[in-house]
Amino acid sequence: MTKTILRALRGEVLPTPPIWMMRQAGRYLPEYRATRAQAGDFLKLCYNPDLAAEVTLQPIRRFGFDAAILFADILLLPQALGADLWFETGEGPRLSTITGPDGLARLKPVAAIHETLAPVYETVRILSRELPKETTLIGFAGAPWTVATYMIAGRGTPDQGPAHALKAADRATFTALIDLITEGTIEYLSAQVQAGAEVVKLFDSWAGSLKGQDFTDFAVKPAARIIAALKARHPGLPVIAFPREAGQGYVGFARATGADCVALDNSVSAEWAAEHVQVDGCVQGNLAPHHMVSGGPAMDADIRRILAAFRKGPHIFNLGHGITPDANPDNVARMIEVVRAGC
Repeated sequence: MTKTILRALRGEVLPTPPIWMMRQAGRYLPEYRATRAQAGDFLKLCYNPDLAAEVTLQPIRRFGFDAAILFADILLLPQALGADLWFETGEGPRLSTITGPDGLARLKPVAAIHETLAPVYETVRILSRELPKETTLIGFAGAPWTVATYMIAGRGTPDQGPAHALKAADRATFTALIDLITEGTIEYLSAQVQAGAEVVKLFDSWAGSLKGQDFTDFAVKPAARIIAALKARHPGLPVIAFPREAGQGYVGFARATGADCVALDNSVSAEWAAEHVQVDGCVQGNLAPHHMVSGGPAMDADIRRILAAFRKGPHIFNLGHGITPDANPDNVARMIEVVRAGC
């Protein structure tokens, strides 16, 4: 039988939606923390195929999710393009910055990325062999705008101000960077598919800070270009797009980009999304991640509300963003139990 997530992505309405969780391999799991300690640090874990495959498999063994998502990071692609990348303990990623044409010129050509990213592809190959037959393997990358915000600022920022400033001051450099990331993303995701990924997801975590024409130019158009290229190379490949906090930008996003599914954050209601987004096909989401910390009757009620709202169309159950390190694994198990019990 075809895997449930693949059926939902083809537009099938299932009596029980398939379920997985963003960042399901992560610090909330004691087995993940042990494996990360064994690796030495986060980047060493990302680039160790055996250990990266192990942490990808851990939540599948523990919870039986319907999909596993490759353990990696959206900033591995900038590193492969020649950016310096490191992680500050307790503070997150740091990168060398692109602030003008000189920085852009120092980056490597797209053809060079595979040497750095080869361990990631090996992780995919291991997972394609070791995952249960019923479990879908999802590959992923960051969307160009989101990746660019880190490359320009050198770190995560609350308002993506440095990227917006470069976009306003030096449109040519900014656009060239977006184009380079777009081409790199196509090659990166295509290699993941060749290695065994069955679905790919494009994370545009900071899409919500793009407004008006900028949203069209730097969220919609790059996604459409990536999806078209991937589908041309890999006919039938399903693609999930996540333009987080897009608001009204969610409406028509699937049609505009060719995505098979639009993942929804929890700033929009499931009822609204059923009316305005699910009409175009599969949606994914959108339980608030704080429920994984607090649990209880409020979580159960929210799960049932989301299931009821999306029951008439194709739906993959997920959180509205990634699970947080302070989440309780017991609440994850309860979420799965409620979803699979139905409304």
